[in-house]
Amino acid sequence: QVQLVESGGGLVEAGGSLTLSCAFSGVDFNNYNMGWFRQAPGLEREFVAGIQWHSQRYSGNFANDRFTIDRDDAKNTVYLQMNSLSPEDTAVYYCNTIPNGVWGQGTQVTVSE
Repeated sequence: QVQLVESGGGLVEAGGSLTLSCAFSGVDFNNYNMGWFRQAPGLEREFVAGIQWHSQRYSGNFANDRFTIDRDDAKNTVYLQMNSLSPEDTAVYYCNTIPNGVWGQGTQVTVSE
């Protein structure tokens, strides 16, 4: 069974950067397409960025060049580098397989003015 543990969230000022990590275990990570998602208070969960098993990347509409997803198959870990953060990026960030499986706890990102 797939297990996902997100980390790296925190409080950052607007314009700052954070790198989130997602540790993956339970099955062969190399075979899975992975993604980052986020959910802000009162809103539905939305797609942030994805990376296929062969490392092709794609992003949600708002991420453009600010967010970069990457994976390290040797460490069974997927990352999300976030730059130029704004208060609108405040949310709980989750990683998951694509298609989605069981959701983890997520990691809180809070961006102050």
